[in-house]
Amino acid sequence: MILELDWGNSLIKWRVIDARDQKSLAAGVADSDAALLEQLQGQAGLALARGRMVSVRSEQETQSLVSSLNQAFAIDVRVAESAEELAGVRNGYRDYQRLGLDRWLALVAGYRIAGGACLVLDLGTAVTSDLVDAAGQHLGGYICPGVPLMRSQLRTHTRRIRYDDATAQVAAQELSPGRETAEAVERGCLLMLRGFVREQYLLARDLLGGECAVFLTGGDAELVKDELPQAQVLSDLVFAGLALACPLE
Repeated sequence: MILELDWGNSLIKWRVIDARDQKSLAAGVADSDAALLEQLQGQAGLALARGRMVSVRSEQETQSLVSSLNQAFAIDVRVAESAEELAGVRNGYRDYQRLGLDRWLALVAGYRIAGGACLVLDLGTAVTSDLVDAAGQHLGGYICPGVPLMRSQLRTHTRRIRYDDATAQVAAQELSPGRETAEAVERGCLLMLRGFVREQYLLARDLLGGECAVFLTGGDAELVKDELPQAQVLSDLVFAGLALACPLE
């Protein structure tokens, strides 16, 4: 069994796959390294042999988790590193090491799956967009706040905006003009997100051509998928890139 980890700014996404057929055997999300270890240790019949991880956290935090996993399960964990080129894709940043590793792996996986030009949109705490042309050249991308960040900023900097997450979830179920503050905020943030996605697709068509593939990933991908009916929603896109960056024999 292979353990795969995607340690983002807020959460640790994990899954365990069969080494032979690459099928997922278990998966989850943890909000800390301690919670991750607890979840893994609670999995019946878990027999980990190897591991690989992509992390946007500090080197110290990353290595601490690697050590904890080694002690708990006696496995070595490979950590993905920045690269100028991977699987036929050339990093488009002036300093390739400054491109977030999760973005890099997702766009490489998108290009590999598409077999050509693609637009990759990752919709999480932040929203990222990356464009890759038919020759595998990463053209760069865009970053903007996701719905969680937009909501948080409005709550923090506007005194009268106060409501809980349960109210937020109900308020976002439709897009008619809000008649309460929670409705107005949640629907406004969602419309901004959908507008960003539409604009990215129009930009991609200009730069990459109308036949470019579109991939949506991240926790809020479902919120915008009807804006781009031709897009593929792939929740494990980063893991697909991780397998390319850290092949395990």
